[in-house]
Amino acid sequence: MVRRRRREAPHARRDRPARTSASALSFVALRLEVAGQGADALADALLAAGAMSVDVADPRAGTAEEAPLFDEPGSATDGRWGVSRLTALFPAGTDAGRALDAALAATGTNALPHESFTVADQDWVRASQAQFAPIRISATLWIVPSWRSPVDPQALNLVLDPGLAFGTGAHPTTRLCLRWLVRELRAGQSVLDYGCGSGILAIAASLLGAGTVVGVDIDPVALPAARANAARNGVDARFVSPDAFAADAAAAFDVVVANILANPLLLLAPALARRVRVGGHLVLSGILASQADEIAATYGRWFRIGVGETDDGWVVLAGVRLDPARLA
Repeated sequence: MVRRRRREAPHARRDRPARTSASALSFVALRLEVAGQGADALADALLAAGAMSVDVADPRAGTAEEAPLFDEPGSATDGRWGVSRLTALFPAGTDAGRALDAALAATGTNALPHESFTVADQDWVRASQAQFAPIRISATLWIVPSWRSPVDPQALNLVLDPGLAFGTGAHPTTRLCLRWLVRELRAGQSVLDYGCGSGILAIAASLLGAGTVVGVDIDPVALPAARANAARNGVDARFVSPDAFAADAAAAFDVVVANILANPLLLLAPALARRVRVGGHLVLSGILASQADEIAATYGRWFRIGVGETDDGWVVLAGVRLDPARLA
């Protein structure tokens, strides 16, 4: 699956799960570039030849020619770059060239230029955690990784351990939704966080004084992460799958926030509209500025809606649910 750097960088890459192996003092990495659809097949063949993991990325990442891919449902894109850079990681002592020959033979691919190099072992958990620092959302709200201390102990400090779920507060789409909640949420309002990921928006809503809070996500990894984060922050938020949520078909909320991607938001428009009470608020993000007009037009059937704020090319759309009698 092509995914956003969730959430949280300007380009997307695809990571294939690493196999469990004994720790080593170093690893052997193999890097090469593959055109078109051949990247997927060769990545699988490298795993079969002994690679612990294969990273598939845009070779132009970090340049002006970088091409973000999000592989949205319903998108016309095939979720691939014209040329992909593969980086395969092998246990120390592996003959990476021999593994590549086996993978090329298995896929019927001609020999390709490549390089191999040694990657020193390290505390990968600590290295990953070092990338995340406390994030100031507003004067009153901070997002604090569970392994860090608050910068401002007097603020509302949302303690977060996202694990594999999307939502650390670092991505513009998450920040846009958080800032809307800080500005607009009123004490006691009910909130639905559709596509909750780590639970960050639902938990923030609870800390800011919301009443009933429900988070929904299709990803089974997200729900336990969100529940653990809610418990860590001492808030009473409920996190359920879409099927479980559908059983309560009559539930409508004062605020519905959905930080997903453009195409799912278009597909979900009628369902999300039903979940906002008349006069209630809808907050949508995961939307590039170029996509805002189409989404606003789609939701305009039910809402008075427009762009609320922008951040690094992303927008948040905010709207108020209209009375169906006025729309008839």
